Amino acid sequence: MTDSTTTPDSAPPDHPGHSRPVRLYGPRIAKDPDALYAALRREYGPVAPVLLDGDVPAWLVLGYREVTHVTGNPRLFARDCRRWNMWELIPDDWPLMPYVGWTPSVMFAEGAEHRRRAGAIGDALDAVDRTELTNICVAAADRLITAFSAEGCADLVEQYALRIPLQVIARIFGMPEDEIPELVRDIAESLDVGEKAMAAHRRVHARMARLVHDKSLRPGLDVPSQLLRHPANLTQEEIVIDLLVVMAAAQQPTGNWIGNTLRLMLVDERYSVTLQGGRASTKEALSEVLWETTPTQNFIGRWAVHDCVLGDQPIAGGDLLVLGFAAANNDPVVSPVRRPAEGPEANRAHVSFGHGEHGCPFPAPELAEVIARTSVDVLLDRLPDVDLAVRPDELRWRPSLWMRGLFALPVRFSPAALDDLVPFDPTGADPDDDADD
Repeated sequence: MTDSTTTPDSAPPDHPGHSRPVRLYGPRIAKDPDALYAALRREYGPVAPVLLDGDVPAWLVLGYREVTHVTGNPRLFARDCRRWNMWELIPDDWPLMPYVGWTPSVMFAEGAEHRRRAGAIGDALDAVDRTELTNICVAAADRLITAFSAEGCADLVEQYALRIPLQVIARIFGMPEDEIPELVRDIAESLDVGEKAMAAHRRVHARMARLVHDKSLRPGLDVPSQLLRHPANLTQEEIVIDLLVVMAAAQQPTGNWIGNTLRLMLVDERYSVTLQGGRASTKEALSEVLWETTPTQNFIGRWAVHDCVLGDQPIAGGDLLVLGFAAANNDPVVSPVRRPAEGPEANRAHVSFGHGEHGCPFPAPELAEVIARTSVDVLLDRLPDVDLAVRPDELRWRPSLWMRGLFALPVRFSPAALDDLVPFDPTGADPDDDADD
């Protein structure tokens, strides 16, 4: 390939299914992901031979039809990573091991076992009262904004977007209030590498196990209690590991959804002209982000159950397929549906939440949207004159092929004392409506 974004420094080794694979790692590979996916599509079509970290071979599924085909056919492309035909090449410290290391969780379960556990999770999440969830989001957003409102400046990624989802999830899990700050710190540390991350992960696991045990003795209306009394008869060990999966799936993607949406509304005139009102365009901005800068760019993955052909490429049984959600959303095949003529209502044909039985279980996308939309609305309502503190071209994306998010989103606004902050009303009612004449 001749594109500088995709040309490796040296010729990569042979790929078992193709003679010209592309290294999908390195400092330059995530510089311009849209250009990367377009170049791969031109060269290879909807499925490209790639090499992951350490030159481990895999296939990147770029086409919208191909992604939905793979995710919609679990008998052909399964989720259990133990099928992988490359395990002998994978060292214990492989950088992508967190994505492929098997655990007895809903993530890798298949068939009836997956339906049992995913169904229970969906039912437990569906029991979350949407009004209460909105109120929890408002309270979390208020606390964070109050912490920096007097400064007149903030980083809306570090100080806001990435902090809200976990605080909300901890509350609908019924976690004791005094444990939430430590949980937030441990989750942040667990995303790093090395012994510090492992120790943080162990603390998070122990805290979740203690929470589930406590809920078995004193159940409430929270998600763990719903799972404990669900007719699927989940064990406490199953509940613990599946709650950790839910927490991990909600934290970074939802935080980046909030941050990417705030970025869009601050740099794009189509949205910035409505910032004084804010809420009118939030839903459209959230939808556009899922199409254009979806938080989960690529996902590992699926494993071919047997030899097949996908996108004219020969896939061997046990091959790893990386799902290119961002590339699929930008596939020219689906471009006619990305700007619906009927108006700004969100178009949900994207694959940003996955697809098929292993996609985000209902109603997780709906709850994530409540969290994201409320977080954006509260911030724009509290800080109506918020503006970027740097030029738009100075904002830097994190160099990750897997998640799309900013390093920082520095903003400035008029400093406000605590007494100046008017409580946010999620119904949109005017606070002066009830005032005496």
